[in-house]
Amino acid sequence: MHRSIALIAPLAALLAACAGPSPAGRTGFMQDGLPAAVQVPAGHKVALETVGVGRITYECRARAGAQGQFAWAFVGPEARLDNRQGQPVGRYYGPPATWESTDGSWVSGTQIAVAPAAPGSIPLQLVKTDPANGRGAMTGVTFIQRVATRGGVAPATPCHAGAVGAVEVVPYQADYILWKAA
Repeated sequence: MHRSIALIAPLAALLAACAGPSPAGRTGFMQDGLPAAVQVPAGHKVALETVGVGRITYECRARAGAQGQFAWAFVGPEARLDNRQGQPVGRYYGPPATWESTDGSWVSGTQIAVAPAAPGSIPLQLVKTDPANGRGAMTGVTFIQRVATRGGVAPATPCHAGAVGAVEVVPYQADYILWKAA
């Protein structure tokens, strides 16, 4: 019996250490492991971490300026945004790319950088936002990162002259990290 307690005490200490703050007292999302292109500049702090689960729509179209060539064209996303506890906090849709809070405030923005993600997943992304519309959670958001992407790439189904106008909807998931000036 005493031997079990002796084994449990060090394990409990280890678990407590792992549950504590991250190095240097930091908590929450850390972008250190991201490609430099999609890192938010210094002087900003995380305002909200969300998980977007939804779908991206593509349409088979003729390529502009490339007669006889066809490709899947991005039409737009539609996703529910949940906080880290799984509670709904908003939605993401477009075009234009728009993040809307359940409080009615929203931002849109312009992509300023992308970086490759895992094969079969849409790229990581950094967006510079426009000023928020409405007052609420989106007020003051300056950058949004798309990280931890899964799925969402254009369909593997052939896109050809006979398929022009066909629409395919692809599931995806991504974390959207919203930043404000510190």
